[in-house]
Amino acid sequence: MLKKQKPLNLILLLLLVSGPFVQAQTKYPFQNPNLDVEKRISNILSLMNLEEKIVCLGTTPSVPRLGIVGAGHVEGLHGLALGIPGDWGHKTPVATTTFPQAIGMAETWEPELLKQAAGIEGYEARYLFQSEQYKKGGLVIRAPNADLGRDPRWGRTEECYGEDAFFNGTMAVAYIKGLQGDDPKYWLTAALMKHFLANSNEKSRDSSSSNFNERLLREYYSVPFRMGVKEGGSRAYMAAYNRINGIPAAVNPILKDITVKEWGQNGIICTDGGAYQMLVNAHHYFPTLEEAAAACVKAGINQFLDDYEVGIKGALELKILTEKDIDQVLKGVFRVMIKLGQLDPKEIVSYAQIKDGPEPWLSEKNKSFARLITQKSVVLLKNSKSLLPLDVNKIKSIAVVGPRSNEVALDWYSGSPAYTVSPLEGIKNKVASKAIISHTTNNDLAISLAKSAEVAIVCIGNHPTGNMSGWAKVSNTSEGREAVDREEILLDSAQENLIKKVYAVNPNTIVVLISSFPYAINWAQENIPAIVHLTHNSQELGNGLADVLFGDVNPAGRLVQTWPKSTDQLPPMMDYDIRKGRTYMYFKDAPLYPFGYGLSYSSFSYSNLFTTPVTQKKEIKVQVNVTNTSAIAGDEVVQLYISHLNSKIDRPLKELKGFKRITLQPKETKTVEINMPLELLKYWNIKTKRFDLEHDKIQIMIGSSSANIHLRKELTL
Repeated sequence: MLKKQKPLNLILLLLLVSGPFVQAQTKYPFQNPNLDVEKRISNILSLMNLEEKIVCLGTTPSVPRLGIVGAGHVEGLHGLALGIPGDWGHKTPVATTTFPQAIGMAETWEPELLKQAAGIEGYEARYLFQSEQYKKGGLVIRAPNADLGRDPRWGRTEECYGEDAFFNGTMAVAYIKGLQGDDPKYWLTAALMKHFLANSNEKSRDSSSSNFNERLLREYYSVPFRMGVKEGGSRAYMAAYNRINGIPAAVNPILKDITVKEWGQNGIICTDGGAYQMLVNAHHYFPTLEEAAAACVKAGINQFLDDYEVGIKGALELKILTEKDIDQVLKGVFRVMIKLGQLDPKEIVSYAQIKDGPEPWLSEKNKSFARLITQKSVVLLKNSKSLLPLDVNKIKSIAVVGPRSNEVALDWYSGSPAYTVSPLEGIKNKVASKAIISHTTNNDLAISLAKSAEVAIVCIGNHPTGNMSGWAKVSNTSEGREAVDREEILLDSAQENLIKKVYAVNPNTIVVLISSFPYAINWAQENIPAIVHLTHNSQELGNGLADVLFGDVNPAGRLVQTWPKSTDQLPPMMDYDIRKGRTYMYFKDAPLYPFGYGLSYSSFSYSNLFTTPVTQKKEIKVQVNVTNTSAIAGDEVVQLYISHLNSKIDRPLKELKGFKRITLQPKETKTVEINMPLELLKYWNIKTKRFDLEHDKIQIMIGSSSANIHLRKELTL
């Protein structure tokens, strides 16, 4: 009797040890999801031949002989991109939910919204990758862009979250968490940050060097990436084209010395597209492709976005690269594939079930969210005489004019939305039959239409592809895009003249600036009564804009860059030492609009600033009362800045250390609490090679922008 029970006891034991996977048949140890990750990876590498390993240095690490199906890369800065304007190898467009450009999403100042947007994007990536109907794309998403918009002339400003390192890092962390999901074991998708490091010039980017000292490396340029790895949990990033202090990013020692050894990055490190060959033909850093390939792998690169196989094989033949070198870097690739559940039975991977049902981009939920994040991204720049919001029940005629008035311009990394709503369409949706809407994109005709209308809405701004087809081409010096930096930040003369002529015949002129980056709209700011700003690309652009213009939504977007009055206020483009007058932290002139700026239809007051004592605790709690003093419900963005008063080292004029967007009903008061970790007050000590807390006096500042400080308090550290 007892002997008959032993096999049953053994089975029960196996069930307890192996879990649900015991039911599956495994041919190799790596197929057991309960085995230690590093042991699984070692087993994979022991079974692979050299040719298979070389193939896995590409962006799709599949090993058909072993049943390993790798997940490739897709773009996704503001919605999944499959079949985008630039094509990027996707021949058949697939509709996906598309949001405002990254810098537009950042202008919401609401990290939770970015997390939700990324979650929608990650879900759609899974759906398209796993659905029998599609089977397209990949699960490694090239987003977010953690680069810093240190200069408004940068052609890819639209891809980043602005000029502040802490703010960018906070938004990057939110986006990463949304992409990777909240399952304790598996990722929804893998967030691959771009472009490490200090990659904010397009002209000569394939050979230029971004030069700055050790403190700026640690305190500014690397901060969003460090936060993305350590706080967000990203385990993938792309090395940039440029050099960093003379050494190309793809072979720079900081890949291993900082990101791997210090931050714990142990996943994918890939080159940018074509960057490997640029080491030879642009940087001229290596004489041969074989030497360049070997250096990339030894620096930590484990995925190439380039034709690399001949170079890798040549390096192996020359014995300047070994199979062991390749094994070492491929471990990171398979760590990511395991986190994505690609090596495990689908029935135990929660996200593997995302493949059935109707297309998610057609759901009302996704459409509504796209509209919400667009509404919250709108920045009210000016509103004299309370021209806004417009009263739909009183206005009888509106002229909608300008080059951006009847389009939703898609950028180079955009997805293909199932539908778009232009400004004209959004205004028509809002007004319905209550008013006559006239429209034109012809500048001459616009004057006569504006003259006969009660209100004129002028939609202007850049085109995210530079108003040109083809690579590295733009229509005028104020345009920018990938591979092209802007030479000027003024509007082109045609758009500037349109504003002036419309205003001359209609004093009730509203300028809608739809742009990827700041413009020096000095004349408009001085003369036009109402100006709003939002970015391109949202499928709900027109509805979100109309919701704000007509008061269904009270705007609370805030700028995430300093908007200069002219390029004369900017240092040379290639000067990466921001301490020479760049960003709000060191900007000494009066800008057109400061960092953090944005207006509301409501008014707010601040009172009772309180801080906990500076002790051995890890953070300072800052509290302030904010009151909506108006009769209109609205959002306020409470911003916390600090300044070092007695520092013995060079510190910024002020630094953002916390923020919170809140909603207040008319006359309502809320106590807002922002926790400021002491870690945020540290500086990089070049002698000790660590972040240290300086014992000095700081000023805590609470404001509604970097230039509009309401309350101050001094503390001694």
